[in-house]
Amino acid sequence: MSTLKNRYLSLDVFRGLDIALMIIVNSPGNWETTFSPLLHAEWHGFTLTDLVFPTFLFVVGNSMSFSMKKYETMGSSAFFKKVLKRFAIIFLLGFLMYWFPFFENGQLKPLAETRIFGVLQRIALCYLFASILLYYVKTKTAIIFSIAALVLYHIILIAFGDLTLTGNAVLKLDLWLIGPSHMYQGEGIAFDPEGLLSTLPAIVNVVAGYVTGKFIQKNGQNFETVAKLMMMGFALVLAGLAWDLLLPINKKLWTSSFVLLTSGIDLFAIAVLVYILDMQKVKRWTYFFEVFGKNPLFIYLLSELFIISLFSIPVEGGSLYGWIAQNVFVATAGGYMGSLLFALWIMFTCWVVGYFMDKKGIYVKV
Repeated sequence: MSTLKNRYLSLDVFRGLDIALMIIVNSPGNWETTFSPLLHAEWHGFTLTDLVFPTFLFVVGNSMSFSMKKYETMGSSAFFKKVLKRFAIIFLLGFLMYWFPFFENGQLKPLAETRIFGVLQRIALCYLFASILLYYVKTKTAIIFSIAALVLYHIILIAFGDLTLTGNAVLKLDLWLIGPSHMYQGEGIAFDPEGLLSTLPAIVNVVAGYVTGKFIQKNGQNFETVAKLMMMGFALVLAGLAWDLLLPINKKLWTSSFVLLTSGIDLFAIAVLVYILDMQKVKRWTYFFEVFGKNPLFIYLLSELFIISLFSIPVEGGSLYGWIAQNVFVATAGGYMGSLLFALWIMFTCWVVGYFMDKKGIYVKV
């Protein structure tokens, strides 16, 4: 638990908006009757849902623009101790989440079949590598590294595989490194959209958030800052769309074009929030999202454990998750609206927990 320091409102709200949307897209009442913007693109392409995860990495980098000031005053030993500890905790939480509820049919679930990489694990890895990079080099050098990483990743994807689900380089490395039983199985084959290789371009989303945070802090929350953020966002979106002609936008491969597109959209979004919240002071609507933004990691983990628990409770040949969705929401509001209302119920339940934590001044940090 800790108090909150050195924050600006637009960051908390941006993070909160992203967590709220993340919970909604992760918990539809029925995937077969889900509005298309709340589904990932099947392979190449882009939807609103595809923006959720890179935005979380962007706000991780944004937060680092505050925390790295403290790290810069530490010696290398203290810095590595702090960063490695945080990396290990987040990575372990992600691994344990996939192992949860630990027992199946009265026996301990085998570790040999537990997914190793995933959402929290990618956050941990990106945080670790971005922290080390930004601790040792100047911002300009970090930007040069980011450009080089995106170009290198493009070359690796083309040189060591193709851009299909079954033949890509991300899959090949994971199969060699950890084997199919430790990988995500939701694509019909063993393939992990948070695989190790595609973590390289994802680091750039964190760096983009960091550079943006530093820029806002240096230049202040004013019209010039907002205008420059929007121009840079526009330039990155255009660059991403242009790169799409050579390397398609693909969230599951985390292609270089995908990084530029999502970073550009995030720059637009943070610029709009800075204008509305920090400059115009239009704040009446923000508290709902601040609750999520102040305890993001805890509430995300809570939502996942809540969903997994509902799936783990058998009811009438299915799960409690499916029973509630079908009999309470779909039966009342129909397929598509019922599916969305169920997801909103999951999200609001998690918000209530976050609300009471905020009122008690409890903020979980790792």
